[in-house]
Amino acid sequence: MSSIKGRSNLIYGGYEKAPNRAFLKAMGLNDNDISKPLVGIAIAWDEAGPCNIHLLGLSSVAKEGVREAGATPRVFTAPVVIDGIAMGSEGMKYSLVSREVIADTIELVTNAHGYDGFVAFGGCDKTGPGMMMAMARLNIPSIYMYGGSALPGVFRGKPITVQDVYEAVGSYSAGKLTAEDLRIMEDNAIPGPGTCAGLYTANTMGIISEALGVALPGSASPPAVDSARVRYAKETSKAIGKLVENGIKPRDMMTFEAFENAISMLMATGGSTNAVLHLLAIAKEANVKLTLDDFDRISKRTPTIAYLKPEGEYAMYDLHRVGGAPLILKKLLEAGLLNGDVLTVTGKTMERNLKEFTLPQISH
Repeated sequence: MSSIKGRSNLIYGGYEKAPNRAFLKAMGLNDNDISKPLVGIAIAWDEAGPCNIHLLGLSSVAKEGVREAGATPRVFTAPVVIDGIAMGSEGMKYSLVSREVIADTIELVTNAHGYDGFVAFGGCDKTGPGMMMAMARLNIPSIYMYGGSALPGVFRGKPITVQDVYEAVGSYSAGKLTAEDLRIMEDNAIPGPGTCAGLYTANTMGIISEALGVALPGSASPPAVDSARVRYAKETSKAIGKLVENGIKPRDMMTFEAFENAISMLMATGGSTNAVLHLLAIAKEANVKLTLDDFDRISKRTPTIAYLKPEGEYAMYDLHRVGGAPLILKKLLEAGLLNGDVLTVTGKTMERNLKEFTLPQISH
């Protein structure tokens, strides 16, 4: 991989770039490190909420994966707005804007420092779309991993999510719930790191990243606290090596047919309607002509086969236990509702990925 440094050589190659290399050596890098492809690791992170709080910790694992791929990792962060906190206040005016800022941040850091590719880790609503927009815009070797949802909480022996707390506020206002019960739900609805446990925007865009082919199969559904999340972080980062080596770029994967697959996933799962907004934005960055008519056309032929919160009764964790996004994609492929010959970040087709993916054995 050492010869595949078209971008970073412009910044760090040759005698005249000695000052540039001096900045890297000040952080402990040596000539061997600098001779390898430089790969950015974009982490959507802050302490505003639990959705992305664990991702900074995964960056050390991601760095190991990039090094094993024969490249040199460089971590940087992108901003986060937590919709669940911001909505209902002035803060929500900044939510959609943050998607553009995230895409711009990745463009800024990656281009300013000549990185040869990047790995992106997102969590809550606007981080995933912003990162996929950056992938399409920059069109350099890159890959995405969703950070995973929180586990459901428990209230009086039954699983709950933050959705139940929102509803409980109404029940308390109507005199149907005690202040103590509301407090107990507040204390237990989100038991740890991760995004809202139902199929809201974050989880919707997580499984869509697999359908679009820009994330490893099975990587979207493990909970944030699951050990599989660590494994996928490393495997995702290792995968950047083949993408750089083979010159596979996001627009090779983000074809019109891949966006059709993403829409099929959206319709089959009854995911967030915000995905329409985000897919149109990602498609525009990829120079793919996607319209609302395409959503309408695909919705008419695609049945909803999942029953996830907030429409249904199951959480993202339940989908993970039965196979995650690959289970849905396999069903769609078998029904002739998926384009199986599209390229993915594995370097293989969607159909090949699904044939090789082993679904868990579920006891009834």
